[in-house]
Order: sequence, then structure tokens, then C-alpha cells
Amino acid sequence: MLALVKKLLFPLIVLCFVSSVRAQTDTSHTPFTLADFYLYNPRLEQKIDNYFNKMDDSQRIGQMIIQAAGRLGKPTETITKLLREQKLGGVLMLGGNKEELKKLGKTLNTLVEQNKGIPLLYSADAEPSLINRKITGVQKVKNTSEIASLEECREIARTISQELLDMGIKQNFAPVTDLTTTNKAITNRSFGNSRDTVVWMNDAFIQTTQEMGLIATAKHFPGHGYVKGDTHVQLVYIDGELQEVDTYKPLIQNGVLSVMVGHIAVANNETYNTEGLPASCSRKIVTDLLKNELGFKGLVVTDAMNMGALNKIPLATLKAVQAGCDMILMPTNETALITAVAKEMATDEAFKSQVYTSVKKILRAKLCLGMLQ
Repeated sequence: MLALVKKLLFPLIVLCFVSSVRAQTDTSHTPFTLADFYLYNPRLEQKIDNYFNKMDDSQRIGQMIIQAAGRLGKPTETITKLLREQKLGGVLMLGGNKEELKKLGKTLNTLVEQNKGIPLLYSADAEPSLINRKITGVQKVKNTSEIASLEECREIARTISQELLDMGIKQNFAPVTDLTTTNKAITNRSFGNSRDTVVWMNDAFIQTTQEMGLIATAKHFPGHGYVKGDTHVQLVYIDGELQEVDTYKPLIQNGVLSVMVGHIAVANNETYNTEGLPASCSRKIVTDLLKNELGFKGLVVTDAMNMGALNKIPLATLKAVQAGCDMILMPTNETALITAVAKEMATDEAFKSQVYTSVKKILRAKLCLGMLQ
């Protein structure tokens, strides 16, 4: 009889043990983090597809657009209209008091929820040298060029990140990777003229930021340090060799999640001549160099598309998408951009696939930031 009881109970005991182990190792409800962004995870892929498949192409393209709000951005009424039409994926908080921007974010979030849209990815130009100028009511920090050690850099990155998190901001367009303190557009925004120092400081800032749960952004690719002029005003040129590209390699290898491409043309370079186009609109720079040669698989974001460097570039925002940029920052006309991209997608399957890849990267980021369930 005892042997019979053991025979009957043994499968039940094994089943209970296996169920217990499965329960302890079940990750079906474990939230994603930024550490998952570059990893293959079937559950993550499925969730991305679930959100993607519920959207039409206009809404998908809208995810690629980031528009500025705040004192230096577009009027709240304009942002509100774009959100009702589901034509925005993110908002750059540009100018204002910390409490004002926090309140604005809550207002916009409510509107997104009412329209059953995808949550907005909020961003900021929160470099150490810029944050106190662009957002008041936050802790004072040193200018980038004044940061003296890796530990000080990490501490300032923690301070900035916490301020941004308090406002609901989860993408920081920082740090500056340019090798200069003399270019008039960069000045004290750079960590200096030493390549090693810039790489070490950038990596410390990036790793700390991303450990805090925000996306960091290395900029301005392929390098604004050795050019003459200011892209805010006019198109500027790298003449010859791309001397600053090597600073990005270790940052990409160490997992930076976003790279901002500048409005910098390249001349007298047999391989990377951009034929008068800014890097942000050049497939040679964005896709061939950054994505393929350097192997960057994260989010490629343009510098602001309303800058003077683009004044004489027709269809610049469409060209930026065609070049391979995933996120288009501050386009002058969102509806026109969506229409132009959709028209190209209708006749070019390769371009359509590229746009879909960009949108899925953005959804991946939002899932890894805990913005989507």
C-alpha cells in the first residue's frame, strides 16, 4: 500500500516542484528597463508589434516627430492640436520654470489619454551648461567645461537626471561629444579639447544618466568641434577628414541609446562628401557611417530642424527621414512631413521598411522606459 501511495504521489510532487520553479523564474510580468533595449527578448518584440499593429501609417510616422513646448517652443494650442491628431511622439520641454513644465506635461498626458494615443516621450536640452538657462527652478550645476573629475561628472549627471525625472522627462539631449571649447556654438558646452577626456566624461555622464532610467544622447555627430561657424545660423562644413568620429566609437560600444546628428556638411572627403547637404540629411553619414560602419542600433535624432543651417535645403525634414534618422526634432510643418513620408512609403518598399524600423525602435524605447505596459 505504501509503495502504491508513493507511486501516486510522486508525479504530483514533481509537478508542484516544477510549478514552483516556473513561478520563481517566470518573467512574463517583469517590467522592461533600458538595459533591455539592445537585447533580443521575444516578449518585448511581441509587445512592440502589438502596439505597432494598432496604428495606421500616419500615427506611426507621427511617433518620429518631436516638437518643442514651453516658453521657447510652439504655443500649447498648437501642441494640443497635434496631439488630438496623433501627430507627435515626443515633446521637447524648451524654456520655463520646473513647476510650469511639470504642470504642462500633466496637461498633455491627460490629452493623450483622452485620445487613446501612445504616451509622449518628453526630452530636454539638459546639458550641464544649458539646463540652468533653459529650465529655472532646478539645482545649479557647473558648466560642462568646468567639470573636473569623473566623479563630479557622475554626480552632476545624477542631479540633472533627478530633476528631469521629477518633471516626467526621460530623454536628455546630452552630453556634448564635440572636441572643442572654442567653436562659438559650443564654447563651455564641451568637456574640452582632449579626446580621451571627452570620451571618459561622456561615458560617465551617459552611463549615469541611463542607470537613472533616462535616455542619454551623444551629440553633435559627426563632430561640431573643428568647423567654423554656428549651425543655428548657417550651414557649416567639415573640410576633409572626419576628426571627431572616433570619439563616438567607445560610447556606442558601451551602449549609448541615442545619437544626435548635427546640421554639418562634409566637403573634400572622398568617402563621406555630403554634396552640400547637412549630415542630418545625408544617407552617407546617418546610415552608411553611423548605423552601418559604427554599428549604432539606437535612436538617431536630428538637431532642431528649424535652425538656420537648413534654410536653403528643400524638403529637409523628408531628407532627414530618408537619410535614416529615427526622430525628427522640431520640424517646421508636422503635417507636411507626415504627408511627404507617407507618399514616399507608398512607392518605395525599402523606405517603408526603414520607417517601420524607426517607429518600432521608438516603441521599444517607450516600453523599456516603462511608459507602455
